Amino acid sequence: MSLAASITDRYAEGGAGFMHDLDLTVTEAEPGRVRFTLPVTDHLVHRGGVLCGQTILACMDTGMVFVMMTLGSDDAGFTTVSLQTNFERGVPADVGEVTFEAWATKPGRSLVFGQIDLLLPDGRRAASATTTYMWL
Repeated sequence: MSLAASITDRYAEGGAGFMHDLDLTVTEAEPGRVRFTLPVTDHLVHRGGVLCGQTILACMDTGMVFVMMTLGSDDAGFTTVSLQTNFERGVPADVGEVTFEAWATKPGRSLVFGQIDLLLPDGRRAASATTTYMWL
């Protein structure tokens, strides 16, 4: 089984229920790095015609969950310590799908530092986040 498929299976078993409604798809994974997609649907777009920030934040945090899954054993516990997000441009309702790239910038024994980027279909970055996770 590929690492991407393993992450998908593990998340299906233990991820928060509402996150499954987002229909995230892990497309690439290697130790410390994950790429996944989000379909942009009307349900996720606010009145201003762009993807809502709450969805972006949830996906960024989940991206680091995926990264942590590539670094630890199947039963390793971890939690978010911090997530600092910068929104650079709106994600229009009609883009169809966006891509998130998440990676560990400094994996450690007790803390893991990471970066997550949200990319539009044309490759431009729409948002970025830095994060810190803690092994439990």
